Amino acid sequence: MKLANRMTRLGTETAFEVLAKAKKLEAEGRDIIHLQIGEPDFKTPQNIIAAGAKALNDGYTHYGPSPGMPELRARIAKEIELTRNISVSSENVVVTPGGKPIMFFTMLSLIGEGDEVLYPNPGFPIYESMINYVGGVPLPMQLHESKDFSIDIEEIESKITSKTKLMILNSPNNPCGSIIPKDDLERLAELSDKHDIYVMSDEIYIRFLYEGKHESITQFPEMVNRTIILDGFSKTYAMTGWRIGYGIMPEDLAAQMGKLMANSVSCTSSATQIAAIEALDGPQDEPNKMVQEFKNRRDLIVNGLNNIKGISCKMPKGAFYVFPSVKETGLTSRQFADNLLQEAGVAGLAGEDFGQYGTGFVRFSFANSTENIEKALDRIDSFVKKI
Repeated sequence: MKLANRMTRLGTETAFEVLAKAKKLEAEGRDIIHLQIGEPDFKTPQNIIAAGAKALNDGYTHYGPSPGMPELRARIAKEIELTRNISVSSENVVVTPGGKPIMFFTMLSLIGEGDEVLYPNPGFPIYESMINYVGGVPLPMQLHESKDFSIDIEEIESKITSKTKLMILNSPNNPCGSIIPKDDLERLAELSDKHDIYVMSDEIYIRFLYEGKHESITQFPEMVNRTIILDGFSKTYAMTGWRIGYGIMPEDLAAQMGKLMANSVSCTSSATQIAAIEALDGPQDEPNKMVQEFKNRRDLIVNGLNNIKGISCKMPKGAFYVFPSVKETGLTSRQFADNLLQEAGVAGLAGEDFGQYGTGFVRFSFANSTENIEKALDRIDSFVKKI
């Protein structure tokens, strides 16, 4: 089959490829500990499940408005006002089946052939994939281990040209778990204003913050008018399979994204949107417990990794990933991840799956039980000692 040339520019999310390899080994009788997938291992809270089931029984089984149901968009706008302390309305909200469409639609709406996009590296691989797919030019913003995987403002400014159209931020970050300090966000806002650059701020891990408080670039003057916030329900409420996310953006852009929704998936599931309202309105005890449990697991895995000779691991401030350096083991990060799966039955991801500056690191998700994390640490220790 002769495919369009743009298909050669489309990347993927390696976590799903590693999951397939791990499942194959399990089918052969191997015991595999899964630390590769970025998905909470908790169940969706029961009140949300009940609301979704009731919605189905009440007839929410048909098409809804492409940008989302009015009642959910209004509720999300209220949530954004509470969590970011900015003023938005339902007209600024677009509801999508998961958070990734906001990334894709942002690129399709704003990036033309040859336009440049700044993005975090190491970073979520779909950023670079989408930039390439729409014909944009990816400009990596290196996250430096020496700066706790944060950015260098002068370095970023030196990359900006007249063609730079968009800047992608992800704080807390996947895969590093790092955050962008408020002072750096303010300087990025100044660069955005000075060079007329839009910002897509991926804030999907906002609730998974273990130190300090969340800072959004939208708090700075005029940034509400040039920022697309990406958020959703998948992580906070363990609703990955429900497929529901949303974007907050200027009204003009929201109207265009509504058209992209109509032309692609029509709308987000109506019953899922009703469940999402319950997620926001209902008790937050279960999500809060989940975050506390992740904090305990974070401390366990970081301390455990740092006690293994040849591995060093920074303490992530958010999300549910660690990004340890394996350079001193003598293996490349690809060799380390591949051999660890085959020989020790622990599934992780090579750092270069998250970009060129991830070389020498591996990503482990601590979205697994304490028991399995302890078992994985023992296996990693034994594996390293055999190198």
